[in-house]
Amino acid sequence: MKSLHVMGSRGYGGAENCYVHLTKKLAADGHETVAINRPGSRVAPMLSVGIRQHQVPMANQWDLYSVLKMRRLIRAEQPQIVQTYMGRATRLTRVPKELAAIHIARLGGFYKIDGYYRHADAWIGITHKLCDYLLQAGLPRQRIFRIPNFVPPPVPALSDELAALRHSLNLPDNALLLVSFGRFVEKKGFADLLEALARLPIEVAGRRPVLLLGGDGAQREPLRAQCQRLGLDERVRFLGWLERPDPYLQIADVVVFPSRHEPMGRILQEAWNYAKPVVCTRSEGPSEIATDEVNVLFCPVGDPVALAERLLLALQADPADLRQLGGEGQATLRRHYTEQAAAASYVELYSEATRLGRVR
Repeated sequence: MKSLHVMGSRGYGGAENCYVHLTKKLAADGHETVAINRPGSRVAPMLSVGIRQHQVPMANQWDLYSVLKMRRLIRAEQPQIVQTYMGRATRLTRVPKELAAIHIARLGGFYKIDGYYRHADAWIGITHKLCDYLLQAGLPRQRIFRIPNFVPPPVPALSDELAALRHSLNLPDNALLLVSFGRFVEKKGFADLLEALARLPIEVAGRRPVLLLGGDGAQREPLRAQCQRLGLDERVRFLGWLERPDPYLQIADVVVFPSRHEPMGRILQEAWNYAKPVVCTRSEGPSEIATDEVNVLFCPVGDPVALAERLLLALQADPADLRQLGGEGQATLRRHYTEQAAAASYVELYSEATRLGRVR
């Protein structure tokens, strides 16, 4: 079955990660896939050489040129499935009425439906709560599908590479590494994480907690200023945007996920990919896929004091207990959130959506 995948963002986050890895996986499994994205986007160079790509500006909601170009591309490609990711791509994608191609819109958050998503033929929500939200918006139940986020298999770095990475970060010999990353926006909770770090002792069991913080965004300078104000300059390394966080996850002692609002929680899955213990806020997505003190250590959302307490508990824990926590996370990932399982779910969805046909 031929599918056309449309991404309108230039950045990189959970939706873009799904776009890249799902497109590559479907192509690797022998399905014909075509990618549409914006010129200069981060996703374009990450796609396999064998995947054909088209660039469309997708500039704004009034971009009639992109609407018309998208229609021409759909007519020319003649796919069975047109899958859009996020609001911009979905709003600007209009499948010509005379074609049988099914428009499937994937939602990774509780976004506005009218004007953005309602014109699609089927909808994907990445959590049960998101599917309920789509149902409450009046979309037909039989056309709403839940397919969670997934992560590809881990790609471990060599020990020499990890040693070089540690050296490049100018870490103390006794560093106890906390790792967190994501977009520097308020809802990701990094301000809470810095407040929590400031409450931790300078040393825990003879080791110095150091935070490796990867990301970029509108809150970059405020976070740096907060770090300086709290006296954390020696205890935090700002890594910039990480196209590939895997090596940092490998050297982590504990991964921290402080979001105030998180529909799914890809970073939690990425930490599980490397069997790492995770301290996480009980936001929407993680609370659906994780269990406190089984495969994660939960704390309340937006509470730096509680986050500091949970972090200290993790840093003082028996190493065997932390390994078990990380191991349970990895087992959860392998049971439910693998690339192979996700690809199979998408192929099954495409068949079912094709059977249902277009909404006329």
